[in-house]
Amino acid sequence: MPIRLHEDFPAKSVLEKEDIFAIDNHRAEHQDIRPLKLLILNLMPDKIATETQLLRLISQSPLQIDVDFMKIASHVHKNTSKSHLDKFYLDFNEIKETCYDGFIITGAPIEKLPFEKVDYWKELTEILAWSQTHVTSVIHICWGAQAGMYYHFGIEKILFEEKLFGIFPQKLLTKHRLFRGFDDVFWAPQSRYTGINRQQVNDSPIEVVAVDETGAPSILLSDDGHKVFLLGHFEYDSDTLENEYLRDQSKGMSTEPPENYKDEQGQIINRWRGHAYLFFHNWINDVYQETPYERSRIFEIQSQRR
Repeated sequence: MPIRLHEDFPAKSVLEKEDIFAIDNHRAEHQDIRPLKLLILNLMPDKIATETQLLRLISQSPLQIDVDFMKIASHVHKNTSKSHLDKFYLDFNEIKETCYDGFIITGAPIEKLPFEKVDYWKELTEILAWSQTHVTSVIHICWGAQAGMYYHFGIEKILFEEKLFGIFPQKLLTKHRLFRGFDDVFWAPQSRYTGINRQQVNDSPIEVVAVDETGAPSILLSDDGHKVFLLGHFEYDSDTLENEYLRDQSKGMSTEPPENYKDEQGQIINRWRGHAYLFFHNWINDVYQETPYERSRIFEIQSQRR
C-alpha cells in the first residue's frame, strides 16, 4: 500500500526516486479502492495442492482479492476430478471478454516436449495473446515461464543432462520494485529438466533480474514490466520436493535427492518461504498501484502499449 505524504514532504521525492509508492493528500482523498481480480491458469496435475500454495501466498495482502481459476479446455485432466473442475474452474471462452488485474500461469510437467507438440499449445497461445491486452500484470512460473518467453520473444529452451532439482542460491541483479526487500542472495526451489537459451535472452529486450550460481537467468522481466518470468517455484511447500523425489523413485527414475534441502539430521530446511511471501506481496502492491479503478480500462491501456 502507498504511503500518504504531503506533496512537499522532503522524503517524498527521495522515496519516489527509489521507486517506493508515496502519494500526496489530494490523491489519497480521491483514491477509490476496490477488490483486485486475479486469474490463475493452473496447468499442474495436482491442481488442489497448487491452488493452496498460490492462495496462501496471495492471501497475505491487506487488500481484498477475488480469484478465478482457469483450465485448459482442449486437454483431458486426469489427476483432478471433473466435479472439482466443473465447480471451480472456468474455460477461456468464459473469461476472454473479462479484464483482470493480475494473471498467474503455473508450470506443467511437460518440459521435455517441444512446445508445438503439447496438445493444448494452440489454446495456450491464444491465452498468452489475450493476456497482452486484458491483464495488467502476468506472472509465468517454471514451464509457464519458458512457454511465455518462447511465445512472446522466441527464446528457446535447452535440455539439461540432469534434472535441476533442489534449493539453490540466486543472485539479485536489479533493484526493481517487485524485489524490494530481497537479500542480495536468496534461495529458491528449482525442479526442471530444461533452461533457456542465454544468447537469445541477451539478444532480447528481456531484463534478467536474478541468476543462479552458474550465471544462468532464473528470474526475468519483459521490457515493459508487464510479464514476470520465474523459472523456480517460490510457491512450493516445504515437502513438495520430497514428494516429487518419492514420486520419481516410485517410477524407477534416476532422480537424485534434492540439493541443499535437508540438514545433517535429514530434516527439511525451508530457505525460501520469506522471499516467497515478499515477492507476492510486492507484486500485489504493484498491481494495485498500476491497474485502473475501472477494470474495463485495462484493455484500452494495455492495447495502447502494444
